[in-house]
Amino acid sequence: MDNKHEILQLLRGVASGSVTPEDALLQFKESPFEDLGYAKVDFHRSVRQGASEVIYGAGKTPEQILGIASAMGKRGCRNVLITRMSEEAAALVGEAVPLDYHADAHLGVAFPGERPSIGNIVVATGGTSDLPVAEEAALTAEVLGNRVVRLYDVGVAGLHRLLSHLDDLMRARCVVAVAGMEGALASVIGGLVDCPVIAVPTSVGYGASFGGLAALLSMLNSCASGCSVVNIDNGFGAGYLAGRINQMEGWEEHHENPVS
Repeated sequence: MDNKHEILQLLRGVASGSVTPEDALLQFKESPFEDLGYAKVDFHRSVRQGASEVIYGAGKTPEQILGIASAMGKRGCRNVLITRMSEEAAALVGEAVPLDYHADAHLGVAFPGERPSIGNIVVATGGTSDLPVAEEAALTAEVLGNRVVRLYDVGVAGLHRLLSHLDDLMRARCVVAVAGMEGALASVIGGLVDCPVIAVPTSVGYGASFGGLAALLSMLNSCASGCSVVNIDNGFGAGYLAGRINQMEGWEEHHENPVS
């Protein structure tokens, strides 16, 4: 039982009489995780949270990443995200299991399969140097079944570049604003849109940016309402949260039928 759909099918089988309660109980009793010694792989993550467990690649050996991904694939998990994945790990994993690897974002998708593309998330960057973090956010959101519009290099040093995409911003259900330096992009976007803005400070900048700390503090002190902030360079966290917001039940109905 690795996802809600399978559980519902099993319960319907019990209700219709095609599956005995004893057989259903046996299937439920299957271990919700597998202990590999170096990792306890959570197979029921998608049941609880709607998406399979994500593998954080940094600090893991290529062999460990492969072991975890293989275990998930054997249990039917698809579109398994692997973040902070090195090219060395991608080469090893890609030889053993199906893998889409995006080197610019250091992100892999093991056992890629069909997925929906719903709603509308905008991922915007202050500059081209922010692309690796932005792509981590955008790809994460896409793998989780969301439609993503990318607006890259639209920072405040040339505000007209951002303003030329007002239609895209106004249609968004959530905006991910990725910026280093002084991190002003999130505040500017927050003052233009009626949806949540997730600010992602990056470590891009010169000495006094302190590896992204200046952008982080600037975004935390934004005067624009509706802005939240994730950790420095945490594109994955922003993309995951944006996907959750984008797929919230009742959002579309509220926006299509606003209270007058």
